[in-house]
Order: sequence, then structure tokens, then C-alpha cells
Amino acid sequence: MADTSLFPTGFGGRNHFVRLRTMILLRWLAIGGQLGAIIVAQWMYGLQLEIGLCFMAVGVSVIGNLISLFVFPQNKRLSETENFLMVLFDILQLGFLLYLTGGLHNPFALLILGPVTVSSAVMGLRSFLLLGVTAVVVVTFLAKYHILLHTQEGEVLRVPDLFVFGTWVAIVIGVMFLGLYARRVTSEMHTMSDALQATQMALAREQKLTDLGGVVAAAAHELGTPLATIKLTSAELAEELDDRPDLQEDALLIREQADRCRDILRSMGRAGKDDLHLRQAPLTTVLEEAAEPHRDRGSSLIFDWPPEGEEDAPAILRRPELIHGIRNLVQNAVDFSRSKVWIEARWTENTITVRIIDDGQGYPVSIIGRIGDPFVRRRRAERDISQRPEYEGMGLGLFIAKTLLERLGAELTFANGSDPLDPESIGVEQCGAIVEVILPRANLEASRNEFAKIGVENPRFQ
Repeated sequence: MADTSLFPTGFGGRNHFVRLRTMILLRWLAIGGQLGAIIVAQWMYGLQLEIGLCFMAVGVSVIGNLISLFVFPQNKRLSETENFLMVLFDILQLGFLLYLTGGLHNPFALLILGPVTVSSAVMGLRSFLLLGVTAVVVVTFLAKYHILLHTQEGEVLRVPDLFVFGTWVAIVIGVMFLGLYARRVTSEMHTMSDALQATQMALAREQKLTDLGGVVAAAAHELGTPLATIKLTSAELAEELDDRPDLQEDALLIREQADRCRDILRSMGRAGKDDLHLRQAPLTTVLEEAAEPHRDRGSSLIFDWPPEGEEDAPAILRRPELIHGIRNLVQNAVDFSRSKVWIEARWTENTITVRIIDDGQGYPVSIIGRIGDPFVRRRRAERDISQRPEYEGMGLGLFIAKTLLERLGAELTFANGSDPLDPESIGVEQCGAIVEVILPRANLEASRNEFAKIGVENPRFQ
């Protein structure tokens, strides 16, 4: 479907999600408030209003709502252009009503901030700026041109010019401040929502890969009976086709292939059911698996853990969050390294510490405090352009890694291995970016009961 929007949005294409019914409801509330104010001012306080023109201004809004109700379906969602035109109409209608009722001498002039604030939260930057400029033009016009309010005695109701000027300044500042404030908050919410959605997709993908072994085991179990039936039937056919050697050969071939399928599925099923790597593995093995996709990308991966290594490494559950999180951190290190990436692991009785270090130029000082935020943008330094001219990083990979690992209770620290102000750090091999991940060991190791539930024996409990 072609995009009919004339104004590009600032939220990644979020321009078809405001319901027409919502805008109609808000306009009914505004109409009710305007009618109530007119009736109270005319009949309770005796103000002399251009009552016919006032009702005409409100009537235009009523007609617009009725047309929208009967012409369009209730579930219609407004495009950027349609939403812009509706809010523009509301600003102009309110401006005309204020013109008839005293301009900026009317305290209800502050209501013109409403449509602008709403537009800043749901529309693109260009639409918001156009509506903001329109609102400023309207209040500037109303400051000088308007119909004065009169009481029954003919007294003119007006405030000093200094207060009119103050009201104008307040509205103009309110248009800019409230609009930018609402836009900033909404943009942050949308950004975080998009980033969390990407995190969930990454976790779901890793979970599917982890569950693949279980699927293989189930397939081997379920297909065992049909294959046995095929083997038995083909054997009987082979015996009955002694006088038809050509057909007997086909029956024997079917039996042979059924045996082959049985052997293959038995092997796969045994791996899916009995291989502890599908449920748990030593920490060192899990780290090697997480880094495996990046072994042949130009940088050497150097694994560093205590000399005892595999023997004393804690046996942990193969959590998708851990594997995908570490994999993203390794990918980032490989992307910006010169030739080497170190993956270090240390453990105590309570914690597991993983450090990923590269020999690149480290994190830019200007963004090191914001690492882990989604969609971090900055001007690329010349060193980044020369190192990876095709890279257009947005920080989403690090955000996904940080979010997934924090779900396991991890604490992440980002730093650089070299300091330009420290001469001793210059020339050190591990001079690039450093990521330290400290994980509670209890959150990664499985208890005896957890292994009993999945039918796997943990060698630590034997």
C-alpha cells in the first residue's frame, strides 16, 4: 500500500496508528467545553458575545465530527496528513472562537497549547513544526486583533497590555517547551519499545536454536514406529516376491533404506536426549560456542581461563540469554579490533566474571557513558571511517546484549584499555575496548531438582 503521508514522521514510520475515533472523542470533549463556556458567559455572567458567530464556530466542529462518524469506519486509522489536517482545523477553529471572545484577554487562550502538545507526541517533526508555527501566528494575531468583551452595563473587560504581552510570551514558550518535552518523552518511549522488541526477537531466535536438539529427539521417538512398520512390510513383500526378482529388489531396497533412516534417527535422538550440551555445559564450552560464529572474521579469538580449565569450570545451563548476549559482545569486539580479541573467564564460589577485550582503538570518550542505550547516534570520527567505512552503528547490538545479560542478574562495565593521558598504557596489547560481565553463579547453575525435571543427570550431584 502506498504511503499517502506528505510529512515524514520522526518515529520510524509511526504514521498510521492514531484512530479517527480517538480524535473524534477529543473533539466532542472540546465542543462540550466550548458550549458550556459560551452558555455560562452569556446567561450567567451577562457578557455580550457575538452569540451567532460563536455557535457557528462550534457548529463547524460538530458538522466535521458528524461527517467523520458517518463517512469513515470507526476503526479507521489516520495517516500523517489526515491527522495533521484535523489538528490544524482544531487550532484554527479555537483561534476563531478566541477572536470572538476577547483574544488573549480571554483566560481560555491557554487551551491552544493542547493541540500542539498532542501533535508533538504523535506526528513527525515537520508536522509538529508547522502546527507550532501556526499556533504562534494565531496567538500573535489574537494579541492585537480581537472583539472585546462587554458586560450588560457596557463595561469593557480587558487586562493591562503588560499582562497581554505576558500571556503571549507564556503561550509561545509553552508551545515550544511542552511540544519539545512531549516529543522527547514519546520518542524515548518508542525507541525503547523498538529496542525491546528487537531484543525479544533475538532471544526467541536463540531459544529456537537451543530447542532444536529436543525437537530432533522427539522426531526420532515419534518416527520409530512408522519406520518399523515399513521395515516389516517390506520384508514380507520381499518374501512373497521370490518369483519377481525385479520387484523383490525394490522391496529389499525399501527395507534397507528404512534401516538406514532408523539408524540416523537413533543417532540423532541419542544426541538430542543424552548430550548434556543440550541442557548444560562447562562455562568454557558455552563461551566458545557463543564466539564460534566470529572465529573466521579476520581477528584471532584468544580464550583465557585458569589452567585447570574444563575440569574445574562451573557447569551451567545453556541459557539463550547468556549465549546471545556474549555473542553480541564478541561481535562488537571483532568488528572494531585490529587483529586480536581476548575472551577471559574467572569464577569464584558466588560469581562468574567474563571479560571481552580487543586491540582496537576503544570506545569514543564522548559516548562511553551512554553505551548500552538503544539507537545511540553520533558523528563518526575519522578513525571509525577509515576502520569500518561501511559501519552505521546504532548501539542496538550492545543494548540487546546488555538487556539479555541483565535478565540473568549480570552487571556490565564498559571501559578502555588505554588512556591517552597515561603513558604507561600506550603500547599495551590489550589497548581497545573492555567489557566486563559479572554474573551471579547461582543464576546460571541448575539445581538437582531442575535437572531431575528435564531427565538429565548433573555430574556435580553424582
